[in-house]
Amino acid sequence: MFLRARSCRVTALLRKQAEGPWDDTIIAELGRDELSPPLFSGFDAVFHAAGSAHTFPTGKNAAVLYETVNVRGSVLLARAASRAGVGSFVYYSSVKAMGDPGEHCVDESWHVPPDDSYGASKREAEARVLQIGRESGMRVTVLRPTLVYGPGVKGNLQRMMVAVEKRRFPPLPEVGNKRSMVHVDDLAETAWLVATQSRAENQIYIISDGHYYSTHEISKWMCEAFGREIPSWKLPVSLMRAGAVLGDALEQGFSLRLPLNSEVLRRLLGSACYRSDKIQRELGWQPRRHFKEALPEMIAASRIL
Repeated sequence: MFLRARSCRVTALLRKQAEGPWDDTIIAELGRDELSPPLFSGFDAVFHAAGSAHTFPTGKNAAVLYETVNVRGSVLLARAASRAGVGSFVYYSSVKAMGDPGEHCVDESWHVPPDDSYGASKREAEARVLQIGRESGMRVTVLRPTLVYGPGVKGNLQRMMVAVEKRRFPPLPEVGNKRSMVHVDDLAETAWLVATQSRAENQIYIISDGHYYSTHEISKWMCEAFGREIPSWKLPVSLMRAGAVLGDALEQGFSLRLPLNSEVLRRLLGSACYRSDKIQRELGWQPRRHFKEALPEMIAASRIL
């Protein structure tokens, strides 16, 4: 819809035919099907947001899936676009292409390698598409979004909204953790900006709305948006840590997947703080949205109420 509002003719690359806000479609399995350059003839820009994420394969299966879709698929798409004479290629990567910042708040200079096969695949794809751009003259820009929110949100945020609405989400203590996010509209504005700015060539930008949210704040605002009473009691951190240790032991001993383990605890109480100063400084981009203000439209779009 964002591109259509700017009078652009939009072609969507899909795995199977579907209706949507586009004019034409290309049907292909990313990473498995060869992409012919003539498919992209006459295109001014390609926005590559497809990839494998929010899946939970393990071990070798995960590495193979991410290599096929995230790396090989990105390379085939960028190569076909460059050979077709596309002017700009915008690759949606992820902050997971960097290592976990822990309690630091980091920018693009954080060169710690990624922690898992998903992040490694995104990091490798970044390097490959940037190289294709340098060799072909196609302007390539990499965006590393933080957690994206907005209407139609999926993944952990959507699951958290459902749990809060059904009163299944525990009242968390305020531990002062800092989590970065960005509204989907701000992310779309960013992609349009870098696609039309020559200064964005061969650059990597972290995208965040500039606010740092604690998990306690997020759950409290969700309660308010649902019209739920905010619990006066809080789950003790010590009890949560004990539950996570027990969850780890039970998962290892019985091959179970439990709602609380060390990884879940890290997501609930840990930080994931990223700075988007670079794109604001270099291109003048300014985010407009805030998570709390976006909650009503997110709830309405999800039809939870």
